[in-house]
Amino acid sequence: CNMVFPIAGGNESKGYEVSNSIRLDDGSNSFLSKSFGSDGNRRTFTFSCWTKGQADSSAYHSLFTSGNDNPDTSIWFNPDEALRTNTYNSGSIHDVITNRVFRDPSAWYHIVVAYDTTQSTASNRVKIYVNGVQETSFSTSSYPDQNYETFINDASYTHRVGSHTSSAYAGDGYLCEVAFIDGTQYAASNFGEFDDNGVWIPKDFKNDVTFGSNGFYLEFKQTGTSADSSGIGADTSGNDNHFSVTSLAATDVTEDTCTNNFATMNPLESDRQQGGAATFAEGNLQITTSYVDANYQRYPQVYSTQAASSGKWYFEMKIADSDTDSAMGIHSPDNYSSDSTTNPYGGYATTSCIYTSRGAVRINDGNNTGHGTWSQNDIIGCALDIDNSKVYFHKNGTYIQSGDPAGNSGGQAIPSGYTYGFTVGADAASDSGIMQVNFGNPIHTISSGNTDGKYGNFEYAVPSGFYAVCTKRLAEFG
Repeated sequence: CNMVFPIAGGNESKGYEVSNSIRLDDGSNSFLSKSFGSDGNRRTFTFSCWTKGQADSSAYHSLFTSGNDNPDTSIWFNPDEALRTNTYNSGSIHDVITNRVFRDPSAWYHIVVAYDTTQSTASNRVKIYVNGVQETSFSTSSYPDQNYETFINDASYTHRVGSHTSSAYAGDGYLCEVAFIDGTQYAASNFGEFDDNGVWIPKDFKNDVTFGSNGFYLEFKQTGTSADSSGIGADTSGNDNHFSVTSLAATDVTEDTCTNNFATMNPLESDRQQGGAATFAEGNLQITTSYVDANYQRYPQVYSTQAASSGKWYFEMKIADSDTDSAMGIHSPDNYSSDSTTNPYGGYATTSCIYTSRGAVRINDGNNTGHGTWSQNDIIGCALDIDNSKVYFHKNGTYIQSGDPAGNSGGQAIPSGYTYGFTVGADAASDSGIMQVNFGNPIHTISSGNTDGKYGNFEYAVPSGFYAVCTKRLAEFG
């Protein structure tokens, strides 16, 4: 099983809390940008951010760049997900690429890239840190010449967070705690620390660093689209270096952060998509599936990055396309059989339960029908009660099977003693259209707005005692 769990960040933090992130989508080329009024220090600076979900091996994903493609200085992930920083000016000026790759779409990674080209030792001119540890193993380590002036902090060029001049190198996934320090080469320890369990976590650094004239700190606490203190790109460093936004809206400001990591769908689960295909967008929350090969008799399903062995959990899915051959529900990674070719829903034996667009509840490949079909813009909800071995489904807020999750009545019985995650996918031998999954950070507009008592943003009320699927709630109730 390829179930993925966070390797750094996103645990139940006992200290500094990060409240917001932004969600980038490379298909929309969403990003923040700013042109500075004057040059900063082009030799010495530090970029720091936390990022999650950039797991598309077919493209570059930019974190921070300045230039116009030629020339430019960039910090980005390669298509193989190695971390890279380089300057290009009619040829490579310098290029530093890690041997390590960062492919876990569920993990929040802390990235620090710190330049000081005045250093006499070449390897000290560019330092890269990931989750508090300095990278020392590189596939390429061509350092800039001493006193070389990069295009970062060059007022002649636009600076972009989450993209590049070329949309082919657009960022993807989530960013939070984005900071730029003009004039100082800082280490990762200025921005984070190891907790008692040895996990790298963020710390409150704002008053402990010197931002410099072009420095900025983006906390994403606002939802406006103007380049001011009320905008998504508001600079809270005190410099008022506010950023303009492109293809970003209030729905792209999320609670999914390095101190409270929310579930998304997992693009690494390709081995479970035999007979079909799935594409991922909008921070791995928008899924488009299609049926490919009838010989497998299996339709494409995708699975969540987080699962639980106890507790009560809630999520929603919106049908965003007129083709509604789709399904949503739960599965157990404990009992997955990749050899099954008779069950189109993944071969989970008795430990998968889905609600389909044709109005059926399916468990162990059996049908319980007559629960109403779906159409475009319908929102389907799933309330999983592992403690009482039941799962409940609703269509637009009305529970089927006489379900009352809060009252522990109705619903569908499921086997006990298993870990359960969440699944969405196709339900018929045709395109299943577009599904938008909501674990508490919707990519679609919510008209009402409901939390689990503290976290999440859902269209329909979360049943009493049920919770959004995120690391804080998993630590408390899972």
